[in-house]
Amino acid sequence: MTGWALRVGGVSLVVRARPLLVAGLAAVVLLAAVLAHLMLAGRPLAFSEVLSGLSGSAATSPRLSLQVTEFRLPRTVAGAVAGACLAVSGALTQNVARNPLATPEILGVTAGASLGAVSVLVIAGGGAGGLSGAAAAVGLPLAAGSGALLFGGGVFLLAMRRGSEILDSNRMVLVGLGATALATSLVTWLLTLGDVSNAGQALTWMSGSLNGKDWDTVTPMVVVALPFLLLSAFAGRWLLLGAFDDNTSRSLGLPLRRSRPLLLLLSVLLAAVGTVLAGPVAFVALVCPLAARQLSGAVVPPLGVAALLGAGFVVVADLVAGFLLPHALPVGVLTTVLGAPVLIALVLRSQRRTS
Repeated sequence: MTGWALRVGGVSLVVRARPLLVAGLAAVVLLAAVLAHLMLAGRPLAFSEVLSGLSGSAATSPRLSLQVTEFRLPRTVAGAVAGACLAVSGALTQNVARNPLATPEILGVTAGASLGAVSVLVIAGGGAGGLSGAAAAVGLPLAAGSGALLFGGGVFLLAMRRGSEILDSNRMVLVGLGATALATSLVTWLLTLGDVSNAGQALTWMSGSLNGKDWDTVTPMVVVALPFLLLSAFAGRWLLLGAFDDNTSRSLGLPLRRSRPLLLLLSVLLAAVGTVLAGPVAFVALVCPLAARQLSGAVVPPLGVAALLGAGFVVVADLVAGFLLPHALPVGVLTTVLGAPVLIALVLRSQRRTS
C-alpha cells in the first residue's frame, strides 16, 4: 500500500505513505540533533540534566537551568528555525524558477543581507554598529534584513514582464545573478575600508555563524518566521501544479498571475529571516529541497520534509563545527564542506534515475 484515499469536503485527496514516513524519520533526527546540541554544546551534560534544565526543575542548581535555557537553547532554536526557513525558501525558489539548482542566492537575498550587515560592521564599526542598549540588539539584524528585502524585492520587480503581471523565470535568474554580483562587489569594497578587526567580524558573519545568540535576538525572528512557515504549508497545491508548463498549469487551475509572485515573495521573506538568524549559511537552501524530493519520491519537494531536513542539517553542522572539532568554525563553513559532496551525490543519483 503506497497511500490512503481521503475525502474532505467533497474533495478527494491521496495521502502517500512514503513522504509521511520520511517526514517522521526527519522529525526524529531533528529531535535527536536538538538534544545532542543541548547536551554537547559546551561542557557535556547528561540527558537527565538537560531535561531538568528545560523543565525548570533544577531549583537546587540554578546555574544548570541558566546554562540550558539561556545559553544553549537560543542557539539551538536559532539554528533550527534558520535551517527550516532557508530550506523552504529554496524549495519555493526552485519551483518558481523551474530549476532544481536554483536557490535564494540567485534572488540576491543572501548577498543583500551580507551587504547590509557588512555596512553596519565596517562603516559604523563594532559588532552592533557602534550602537548600545536596545539598538545594539537590532542594529545588525535590521541592516541584514533590510538588505535582503531590498535586493530580493528589486529582483522580484525587475523580473516581471513589462505590461504583464506574469513573472519571467529566466529574467529572474539573470537579474538575480546581476544583483548578487553587484552586492558582492560592494561588500568587497566595504571590506577594504574597514580595519582588520571589523573586517574579521564581517567575514565571520558572512561565513554563517550562530555565536552569541540570545533570546533578545532570536525571539523576534522566530515570531516573524512562524507565520511565513505556516503560510508555506498552504502552497503545496500551487507547487505541484507549477511543476508543469504554463499552459498545462493554467488548464489545471493554477493562477499564474498570483501564484508565482506570491511564492517568490514568501521565498524572499523566509530567506531574509533565515539569513538574519544565522548569516548566509551555504547549501542549505540547495541541498535540503533536493534531498526532500528524492527521499520522498515526490514531483516537487515536500515543504514539511524540507523544513525538517534543513533544521536538522544546520543544528548538526553547528554542533560539529562549533564544539566537536579541535578548532571552532562558523557553521556555514561546515555546511559547505558537507553540502558539496551531498549535492554531487544527489545530482548523480538523479541522473541515474532519468537515464
